[in-house]
Amino acid sequence: MLSNAQNKYIRSLSQQKYRKQYTVFIAEGDKIACEWLSSDAGVQMIVATPAWLEKNYQLIGRHPSAEVCSVTEQELEKVSSLHTPNQVLLVVSMPDAPEHLPARGWSIATQQVQDPGNMGTIIRIADWFGIEHVIASPDSVDFYNPKVVQAAMGGHLRVQLHTADLQQYLYSTELPVLAATIDGDSIYAIENPGEGIILIGNESKGLPAELLQHATHRVTIPKKGGAESLNAAVSAGILAAFFAGR
Repeated sequence: MLSNAQNKYIRSLSQQKYRKQYTVFIAEGDKIACEWLSSDAGVQMIVATPAWLEKNYQLIGRHPSAEVCSVTEQELEKVSSLHTPNQVLLVVSMPDAPEHLPARGWSIATQQVQDPGNMGTIIRIADWFGIEHVIASPDSVDFYNPKVVQAAMGGHLRVQLHTADLQQYLYSTELPVLAATIDGDSIYAIENPGEGIILIGNESKGLPAELLQHATHRVTIPKKGGAESLNAAVSAGILAAFFAGR
């Protein structure tokens, strides 16, 4: 059973200011929890039903410093950020921010991507294609928003996450910059540079002119149907597959 203080603490982590204050975040669900518990990540609390705790006692044993709380499904529902709470919730320490922005290989950079599902999916895409870095502008959704963590499906464990002024970074980097735009050159007409930055803009506004001026290539995914645009994460996935996946 959770105390009132524990209940309040966990519920507060749905807000970014408290995640920053305590430098922790929430990871929910059986699959995600098992991934984190199988890693060396700093797990502060394990809140789960008795059945889940009994089933996963060996994974829990890998984190002897974690506080283990056995709760009913009703108690878990009260602190969960999910519409349909699962059997387990973890409070996990945030990793140290990477010291350096990427200077080689492939990365995905996002400007003002604010939908948590999109950001989490972009992290998951990077994880799938072995892209080691995702860089977000400061006005993007928080990497550790519970919905981002949920959509990333463990990608936080393998992808380095950076928050940076993209204009400054793009100005200083020597990597090719492939900016996703509606009016760019077809991806099929561009020679694969072998490494670079896949630049994705805001869901409705796209990329601003100050970032586009740093683009080595303005690229578009040719369409055959009548859709007006592609979802930001879908665009990132197609570009990652086309350029980084080969």
